[in-house]
Amino acid sequence: MKNTLAFLLLAPFIILACKTKNKEEEKHYISVISLIKKQAAHIDTSLYAITKVVTMDSLPSDTTYIPREEFIAAAKDFTDIPDLSDPKVAKRFKEENRYDSLIKKVIITYTPIDPKNETILKQELLVSSEITKEGDNKVTHIIIEKGKTDRNGSFIQSLLWRMDKSFLITTSTQKPGEPEKTTITKVAWNDDEL
Repeated sequence: MKNTLAFLLLAPFIILACKTKNKEEEKHYISVISLIKKQAAHIDTSLYAITKVVTMDSLPSDTTYIPREEFIAAAKDFTDIPDLSDPKVAKRFKEENRYDSLIKKVIITYTPIDPKNETILKQELLVSSEITKEGDNKVTHIIIEKGKTDRNGSFIQSLLWRMDKSFLITTSTQKPGEPEKTTITKVAWNDDEL
């Protein structure tokens, strides 16, 4: 009887503690994938000429035009990342925010809690401090760093997305006993700085 009474008196506190713990574990991160897909949807309905420039090591660059239908495939390195809006993925990452007064942007950085078990080393969003007509702030740049090193060699990739303009992918690979190979791919659709 005493145990039952003690449990009934403590039950509300236990339930409240459990709810508080669950709320603390919930993380609401910005989805880079949804931002990229929104950009792709805009490009799909636009009349932009999409230019792709590929440079491999010190060889001359190769410039081609890609059809709008192939744009999302060209951007697959951005969409093949863990989606931080998924709570199961979000719990593996931590978030840091800071304001950079030099560039006048808020920088939101997501880094893995256990980097050894992740290929994504960092996701960074640069957010304008200016309020748009819609009453919110605009993400201006997305920066992603991927990396993996094992006995088969190393793979390092830096991705930069300039919203409404272009994206740049720099990939460096090195296999044991071989020189490093670097490929730089730039895709532009609304950018004069090609």
